[in-house]
Amino acid sequence: MDEYQLHTLPNGIRVAHRQINTSQVAHVGIMLDIGSRDEQPHQQGLAHFWEHMAFKGTQHRNPFHILNRLETVGGELNAYTTKEKICFHASLLKEHYEKAVDILADITFHSVFPEKQLEKERSVIMEEIAMYYDSPEDALQDDFDGLVFAGHQLGANILGTPESLRSFGRDDLHQFIHENLDTEQIIFSSIGNIPFKKVVKLAEKYLGDVPAKRSNRVRISPNGYHPQQQQVARPIVQAHAALGRRAYALNDTHRLPFYMLVNLFGGPGMNSRLNLSVREKHGLVYSIDASYTPYLDTGFVGIYFGTEQRQVAKAVSLILKELKVLREKPLTTNQLHVTKQQLMGQLAMAEEGNLSYMLMMGKSLLDLNRVEPLDELFSQIKVVTAAQLQDMANEIFVEDEFCQLLFLPEN
Repeated sequence: MDEYQLHTLPNGIRVAHRQINTSQVAHVGIMLDIGSRDEQPHQQGLAHFWEHMAFKGTQHRNPFHILNRLETVGGELNAYTTKEKICFHASLLKEHYEKAVDILADITFHSVFPEKQLEKERSVIMEEIAMYYDSPEDALQDDFDGLVFAGHQLGANILGTPESLRSFGRDDLHQFIHENLDTEQIIFSSIGNIPFKKVVKLAEKYLGDVPAKRSNRVRISPNGYHPQQQQVARPIVQAHAALGRRAYALNDTHRLPFYMLVNLFGGPGMNSRLNLSVREKHGLVYSIDASYTPYLDTGFVGIYFGTEQRQVAKAVSLILKELKVLREKPLTTNQLHVTKQQLMGQLAMAEEGNLSYMLMMGKSLLDLNRVEPLDELFSQIKVVTAAQLQDMANEIFVEDEFCQLLFLPEN
């Protein structure tokens, strides 16, 4: 697969494209360095509300025309909001590529947020909040963010609250966009069997008229960290638990080695230490995992599982035991080799997915100002030592520094 190519439009929007000749499908997205952490407390849920309202009418199209523009040619139009990003993206046959660029530019920069649609979409997001609340796994992770980042927008629910949603109007959306939009922090990301010259030409056609804009926004870093423990009674059958704490930021040199450590400990592989101990050996859970999320100026590691209420204490004990092993016992040469091979294989397979690569490319250019080549990542992984992993385990995997949230069945 060829390396990506980069072009900057006069307004500051960067165009990143990777040409491939092995697929009939193209993937394209517009990613903005704006997320829920950029909201003021009274704006909670506004970034996500914008993501929804972008599809509800533009200066050129009504909602029906927006939804049908790509669907009628078998394409998909989608969007998502995270703590630090909003992305509008599309996938479709390469011969319809221009339609995707057209519709993405339209909903991102020319939405008019019709009053009639505001009320309708408010109700839709209320249902989305209710759906997440009814899913203890999702609700647990959202609420756990609030413990780890207490008092900061990184701990606030991306969806907002029913109260905040009811307060939003068109002016709030326009004000939020005005405060945060920065054309130098927007990536038009693309992958497909399309020449780069054509991609640039289409980007100029549909994005060239977007006025250059700089934002004075300053992201406020989370303040002091204080571990908290909380129990919540909910109408559920199984108990659900989360343990974790703050961790390394995006630009920290520990980021990749720590990702390796968390992958060994509780990654997606069935051979993770948590899965082998808590599920395979003791049969206490159906699934258990650990994840690491780095942000601009901080990071977060969390461990999640569900089990019978009477087995929560034993499961937590087994988790803490595995953490202790990582702190006290360095990996053997063979264990370290296997850990590196597993992560390299996972990264390579993730890059095989063209949609995930397109999204990763946009995020990397916004966060790091570059896309790290797979060979470079492999080189970094290969030089990680057992002592480095043990040092990080001793710095981060400290029981007294962990937050803990339990959802327990109501009696």
